[in-house]
Amino acid sequence: MKIAVLSGKGGTGKTLVAVNFAAVSKGSVYMDCDVEEPNGHLFFKPVEILEEEISVKIPQADSELCDGCRRCVDFCNFNALAYIKDKLIVFDDVCHSCGGCVLVCPNGALTERDKVIGKVKKGGSGDVTVWTGILNTGEATGVPIINRLLAAEELRSGTPVFIDCPPGSACIVMESIKDADYCVLVAEPTLFGVHNLNMVYELVNLFGKPFGVILNKCLEGEENPAEKFCLEKDIKILGRIPFDSELGLLNSNGHIAAIEDEKYGKMFSSLLEEVIKEVPNETTAYS
Repeated sequence: MKIAVLSGKGGTGKTLVAVNFAAVSKGSVYMDCDVEEPNGHLFFKPVEILEEEISVKIPQADSELCDGCRRCVDFCNFNALAYIKDKLIVFDDVCHSCGGCVLVCPNGALTERDKVIGKVKKGGSGDVTVWTGILNTGEATGVPIINRLLAAEELRSGTPVFIDCPPGSACIVMESIKDADYCVLVAEPTLFGVHNLNMVYELVNLFGKPFGVILNKCLEGEENPAEKFCLEKDIKILGRIPFDSELGLLNSNGHIAAIEDEKYGKMFSSLLEEVIKEVPNETTAYS
């Protein structure tokens, strides 16, 4: 069972939900695919960490073989190549490592070298396996790191996996949800929150993923634009997390609320049960 937790912006409560779901599950895997700003490890504080560097292929030019035909320059959609003053220049920072330039070069003037773009870490926290992807600052894309995370053996073992996705709806989010069995969208009760909820709502529909919404920071008696949006679109509301200063304090201090306080443990266990009911072909409760 692979459950992806996503939101249209940062700070909505995506990591709060993913971390606490993993904590109340038995023998689960928490996978932090928010590779630009991973913070799940701050809650789990994993030990016995194994680390692996992630590299991509970057072209390098042989000036003696290059005749300045510019076929590689014309081919590159990312403007990572330029031919200036009789010299082919490669801009590593914007190269997307597609390898196309090497293929179109008629003289074999381009070869590839490895470039480290980040790393993945694996550790343990109680009975939770914690995977974290970290993209180096300034790199063009974290997709190769996410692909490595999603190739982890635990994802094929039947273990419950909770994927903490990057915020938004860019390529790295698409990669994070592509193999998910179910998507949980986390939304704030504001008009801005509705705008960002709509972004990920359109994304999961595009991918044909089953999904539901958890409404976070709910105020009793106050109008909730995100809830109204869900009702208008006939979106399944999985549950509501109240606006709670105690919960916010635990979270901001890097504590897992479901472990620190029994009432939050019951709340997140109940929310997870509602999610599991919606997962296709999933009948076993993990909480």
